[in-house]
Amino acid sequence: MTRVPTPVGPRRSGPAEQDVAVEIVDPRVDPEPSGWAKFRKRAATAPMWDYSLLRVEAWLSRNPPVLAVVREGGRVLGACLAMLCGPARGQAFAPRPPRRWRPPAPCWAEVYLPWFSGHPAVVFRGHVPEAQQRALLRLFERRLAEHVGVGLLGVVYRALPTGLAGAASGPRRPRREIDPTTVLANRFDSVEDWIAALRPPVRQAVRESRAVAAELDVTAGAGRTDLDAAELAALLNEHRARQDARAWRSGQRARVAGLHLDTRSPVPTAYLDALVRRPEVTTRTYRNGTGTLLGFHTLIDGEGGMAMPHWAALPAGRGGVARLSVDAYARCVGNLVERGRPELTAGRTLLDLKAALGFDTRTLVSVAVPRPVLGR
Repeated sequence: MTRVPTPVGPRRSGPAEQDVAVEIVDPRVDPEPSGWAKFRKRAATAPMWDYSLLRVEAWLSRNPPVLAVVREGGRVLGACLAMLCGPARGQAFAPRPPRRWRPPAPCWAEVYLPWFSGHPAVVFRGHVPEAQQRALLRLFERRLAEHVGVGLLGVVYRALPTGLAGAASGPRRPRREIDPTTVLANRFDSVEDWIAALRPPVRQAVRESRAVAAELDVTAGAGRTDLDAAELAALLNEHRARQDARAWRSGQRARVAGLHLDTRSPVPTAYLDALVRRPEVTTRTYRNGTGTLLGFHTLIDGEGGMAMPHWAALPAGRGGVARLSVDAYARCVGNLVERGRPELTAGRTLLDLKAALGFDTRTLVSVAVPRPVLGR
């Protein structure tokens, strides 16, 4: 852990700051914080919060994250994951961990889960009232400014649900609604029950896609060790690049001042290799008769719901199968019903397609906090 005390304007310590401490750790060089595993079981159950995965992510990112752990009486009460983004990172990966003293290179922080973008990078244990959340986020901002130094330009909270967005908002903190995430509530007794609830043309499309997929080699399992992660990563990053280009052309709401700002890095092979081996992650692959990977997706299972964070497919012009994703969603609904989970979330793209398949949307908001109002 490194800290460079830097004043962020005059302030007065309140009750939250007197009773609560914020510890900022760099997953590349710092050990896992005490109590983190216990907190994860209660509040941060998605595998993206696993400290070993955070370490892989940090070393293989152009904009490596730091983890801010909020403690109350030594117990972990909440956490924020913040990517430290710099304008001059270029193509460099695994930037050198910060020294205790360094020149004030400009950067900003994005509180964001880059590979799980429909879910917030702020989590709290149990029920924390919004007023307390507000005080804790202000304390986090002050500690982050001390950690980074005078080069910190501000903080952007990305993809917050409305409740957390209210806690992060305030005077001179611009907020903006961004593309929502998609959510399917589990109100079905079977996959056929879900299909029956769709409009007739969509129902027919689902059945056609399932018939096509029945001719392919479809393999699914949790904690898979038989996969070539490099093959998965290549398909996923190519798919993401096409999606981003299409979203940019269509005028996505994620634009900032006319700039195409995407601070995420390509999904690394090592990260995917570790992710698909986890017992709570199911990976489903589609291959043709020659063994070519046509598509795959991951599905995270948890008591609070299921999530489909990754989907990638070969384009039709290169031998891919049209509407293969429809079969994937149908199979995920089958998993949802079988496990009795309350909902399935499926990311922030292809909103029209997912709406036709019965998905609703959950509003997401981004809040920008310029340096002069950090901690206020």
